[in-house]
Amino acid sequence: MNTHLLRSEFRLYFRDIAAIIFGLLLSPLILIILGAIPSFREAKPELGGQSVIALYVPTMIIMAIAMVAISTMPVQLALYRERGILRRLSTTPVRPKDLLLAQAAVQFAVLLMGSLAVLLLGWVAFGVALPGNPAAFALIYILCVAAMFGIGLMLASVSGSKTAQGIGSAVFFPLMFFAGLWVPVKVMPEALRTISSFTPLGAGVQALQDSAIGQWPQLLHIGVLLVWTALAWIGAIRMFRWS
Repeated sequence: MNTHLLRSEFRLYFRDIAAIIFGLLLSPLILIILGAIPSFREAKPELGGQSVIALYVPTMIIMAIAMVAISTMPVQLALYRERGILRRLSTTPVRPKDLLLAQAAVQFAVLLMGSLAVLLLGWVAFGVALPGNPAAFALIYILCVAAMFGIGLMLASVSGSKTAQGIGSAVFFPLMFFAGLWVPVKVMPEALRTISSFTPLGAGVQALQDSAIGQWPQLLHIGVLLVWTALAWIGAIRMFRWS
């Protein structure tokens, strides 16, 4: 990877206040607001003895991934294409795909910092235990990022910057509903839980929640994430345009 390009992309990223809020700050801020509700900190039998806030820690991590992958990144890449930056790079020693790799590395680094902030905030402020199965938690996290980044590249491939932003928003809200942003997946009706298990974010949240309490995720959820990752990247590779 071109290290000069990577440093440049990092500097550009941290000049964008909206991107910083989405990638680093929004999920911790929402967790603080939810954690301030006393009933959310109480263990509930219908949640398997967990508190609402414990379930929302993985949900906030998934939300950060979704916002960056289908809102921030597609818009940025679409702008690069519309402004001819990718085309101009083809006339230099820097390959266009180096810019994609640099963008992915920057977005992943920011997401990782934001996710660690959510985990530590939940632990320190609200007594939410750190993941009991860290290996499974890390595996699911990487699969979620891979699947959503692939979907983000597909969005950037088929639309301009404004359209990508609109499509990203339209995709974000239903995906986050099935990820339990408004109603925890554990208390959804059975039909909605089934649908959730076959969406990338729903499967990801449920798998992270299992990992958080020390279990290995269900094979169904791992398989769903693998299928979404494969389909998204096959689509992105076939559809992505440099100009």
